[in-house]
Amino acid sequence: MWDLEIRGMASAHAIIASSMFMATVMPAVLVEKFSVYGTHMVWLYCVSGSVAVVNIAVFWLLGISPPTKKNTLSYKISRLFRSGLYFLLSCIFFHTVVVLYGAPLLESALETFSLAVLLSTLTTLRCLCILGPNVQAWIRVFSRDGLVQDLVAMSVWDTSLQITTGCSVMGAWLGAFPIPLDWDRPWQVWPVSCTLGATTGFLTGLLAAPVWIHWHRKQLTYKLK
Repeated sequence: MWDLEIRGMASAHAIIASSMFMATVMPAVLVEKFSVYGTHMVWLYCVSGSVAVVNIAVFWLLGISPPTKKNTLSYKISRLFRSGLYFLLSCIFFHTVVVLYGAPLLESALETFSLAVLLSTLTTLRCLCILGPNVQAWIRVFSRDGLVQDLVAMSVWDTSLQITTGCSVMGAWLGAFPIPLDWDRPWQVWPVSCTLGATTGFLTGLLAAPVWIHWHRKQLTYKLK
């Protein structure tokens, strides 16, 4: 059963990765003078929107989202509202962290917030799709026990969430290193290198998660979704 679920996760990750590729290729065909560097904000919005839509669709079709205890319309609306609120708070959180790490406070504020939206899409949105707006579940997955021990009965999706989230944040952080250098390259303009680093890290996590879980499946204790 684990192998079947790991294959399902690998297929879902391949679809999500393909959506990022299409978000780059399709605008280049349809939009005149489109490029990752020259029209970077357009590319960023395309990637964020594509990943968001495909993530939601894939996890909904696979039934990965946690079951709701209530089926009433008011409960579903409340759940949707809380998910939207958590996503907004995540954008504000990432924006604040990026500013504290040295991004301009007022200058290029739109670019900084757009980076925060991208990071939230790559991390928080996946948490909402897999765990729902459940803070306790988030703490369980990202706490020390969840990250190091994996002895609590977790699902392969929880571990994939740990890997893709960590890779995305680490990629964005590493992407900031070339910005102060006086190379005068187009990808050093804020926040190009950070967004490229975040997306590269996310793609790395999508690839690494199924491989890592399959390799360590005998040492991990999982429950099936």
